[in-house]
Amino acid sequence: MWAQAIEDALSVISQNIDRFGEKFPLTSTQGNRIYRLTPNNDWTEGFWSGLLWLSYEYTQDSRYRDAAMRALDNFRERLEQRVNLDHHDIGFLYSLSTKAHWILERDENSRSATLQAADVLLERWRDTPGILQAWGPKDDPENGGRIIIDCLMNLPLLHWAYQQTGSECYRQAAEKQTAISRRFLVRGDDSTYHTFYFDPVTGDSIRGGTHQGSRDGSTWTRGQAWGIYGFALAYRYLREPQLLETSKRLARYFVDRLPEDGVVYWDFDVPQVPETQRDSSAAAIAASGMLELAALLPEQDVDREWLSAAAKRIVASLAVNYSTKDEPAAQGLLNRGSYAVRLDISPDDYVIWGDYFYLEALMRLERGVPGYWYERQ
Repeated sequence: MWAQAIEDALSVISQNIDRFGEKFPLTSTQGNRIYRLTPNNDWTEGFWSGLLWLSYEYTQDSRYRDAAMRALDNFRERLEQRVNLDHHDIGFLYSLSTKAHWILERDENSRSATLQAADVLLERWRDTPGILQAWGPKDDPENGGRIIIDCLMNLPLLHWAYQQTGSECYRQAAEKQTAISRRFLVRGDDSTYHTFYFDPVTGDSIRGGTHQGSRDGSTWTRGQAWGIYGFALAYRYLREPQLLETSKRLARYFVDRLPEDGVVYWDFDVPQVPETQRDSSAAAIAASGMLELAALLPEQDVDREWLSAAAKRIVASLAVNYSTKDEPAAQGLLNRGSYAVRLDISPDDYVIWGDYFYLEALMRLERGVPGYWYERQ
């Protein structure tokens, strides 16, 4: 089943190489099943690059590699010109582009570019309150003391830079950001805040909130998925048992609230009725995260079985019920992804990160290929 789903995905990706040219997909728009393209100036372009590298790794077809290499030139130029890099998503951009190239081919130019990207991310560090600021410039009145749960997925870039250089500044920033995320973004019932605010002058904690969830106290499903995967990756690098336990708890919360077909709605606290938007991307991220988490557990750990079973249930439903396998003109791999429902931004569309994590989950299941968040053993 997984192999056929990968072949279906590759058919779409191959066609998209010609459709997209030198540009990068972001989301489709409501009612229009065509990807909106960007010139590599948003936070999502790494996911297209990551899809190309996964496709090449699976097939060894130079067509995918050639497209990925062309994209690398664009990423290097963006880094040199500092095009819209004043945010935390540098890991999403460069772990799946230049770092992927380094992991697969040990290219020194890509290694150098990835280290430069880690330095750009490290510029987000604020000594007070001791965080990586998610969005906006330093001292921004709205975002100067704000963290978000998504950032956990960008920290592997800093861990990798530490492994490559031995420079403690990378590891320390990643470790501190993980700890403060665990303390303030994870709630007592194992649900999560999307964002948390600190006073940028005093460092005092202020409040949890959301940007894309239904309300400040709700649980945005994609945020919960970022937490599952992010804390698992943090454990892989830091080997602190509480991080593994946190990832498990977040996964259990997610799995316990799955709808009958295994693909979540966009927020756990909105009505689960047919007209409510789903988020297939949250499902794909969570499944990849659960597979990572299961791989980190000892064979005798009783949680391995239910984590693997839940991930397979989710991916199987995505492949059967949400994939575009029967839509010859499709540009996305998954239907019913949501960017920001409350903000009415692509609430029921293709989203490129959903496509990436769907193929990553399939690759994990079929070949044991884990993506590009860490060096391969």
